[in-house]
Amino acid sequence: MVGKQEVIMQSVKVLPKGQITLPRKIREKLGIKVGDALVLEEGKEGIVLKKGKTLFDYAGSLPNLGMSVREMIDTATEEVAKESA
Repeated sequence: MVGKQEVIMQSVKVLPKGQITLPRKIREKLGIKVGDALVLEEGKEGIVLKKGKTLFDYAGSLPNLGMSVREMIDTATEEVAKESA
């Protein structure tokens, strides 16, 4: 049997500009620091928030400088999916 992972559940309020504050315990557990990129995924059960990367994180590794923005986004999304698997 695989060990259970501690689940932290806290409620947050959405501020007028759509902002939320991530509780310290959750930031520490996930290693989220100032300046980190996060990815929101909408699913059937709601929203999943994951530590992610931006296009700037892939700037040196993209194979073709002539890529469209859509191609860069797709490539970055595929890389994040590989890292999350």
